Amino acid sequence: MAKIRSLEVGGKPVAGGRVPLICTPVVGRTGRAVLEEAAAVLEKKPDLLEWRVDFFEGLGRTGEVLELARQIRKAAGTVPIIFTRRSATEGGEPNLLGEDQVIALYAAVCESRLVDFVDYELAHPPENLRAVRGASKAHGVGLIMSFHDFKRTPPAEEIFRKFSDAENAGADVAKVAAMPQGLEDVLAVLTATLRAHHELTVPLISMSMGPYGSVSRMLGGLFGSAVSFAVGKAASAPGQVPIEDLRTVLAIVDRAVGAGQR
Repeated sequence: MAKIRSLEVGGKPVAGGRVPLICTPVVGRTGRAVLEEAAAVLEKKPDLLEWRVDFFEGLGRTGEVLELARQIRKAAGTVPIIFTRRSATEGGEPNLLGEDQVIALYAAVCESRLVDFVDYELAHPPENLRAVRGASKAHGVGLIMSFHDFKRTPPAEEIFRKFSDAENAGADVAKVAAMPQGLEDVLAVLTATLRAHHELTVPLISMSMGPYGSVSRMLGGLFGSAVSFAVGKAASAPGQVPIEDLRTVLAIVDRAVGAGQR
């Protein structure tokens, strides 16, 4: 198994460097729903919690977002939190916020230091990436630069370039997710991830989505992906498996591969 570069918070690896990490999403639409879902998810002891704030009906009210982030932070304790506003063009929920408003929201969240990572799409203009990078760096918040394609899987070479572009843009973590039409597409994602693991220095997150893609969620760690996303209560993308099932599979793979290396 490749030695995966772990995500770090405050200079220390998440979950003591155990990889791959399991991240569960929270996708509630109301404040109450978000907190109830977070509580249910946290009972299952994920390594990371992702708040998909694009689902939240109060997205446009920064004060409400920060207050809810404060309550999530209290409930999560030491579990690191990823704050994500996924754009509609990359599979997120539609909303009426302009990108300037989104960047201002990210800046406010980073300044609050209530989250450990923010996720922002690599496809945004360079000046937007620099603005979010500046806000996250100024307040010690990790930046995940991500790329999602819910219609297709790019060739392995193009996927590798996405990882490389994220590293060159200053990402703390590079993420790629794509929709496969067959197992060949899953192999393209895994191949690009392994190449990026060997040639780049940034921690990687990769996955294929949908039923075929469940293979990558279970075996991606073998190829260098540091995180796999699982269902805690509700899925945020197609192909996510229940956290209990994923934890079992990852443990089996770890034992089997570890035994082969001894």
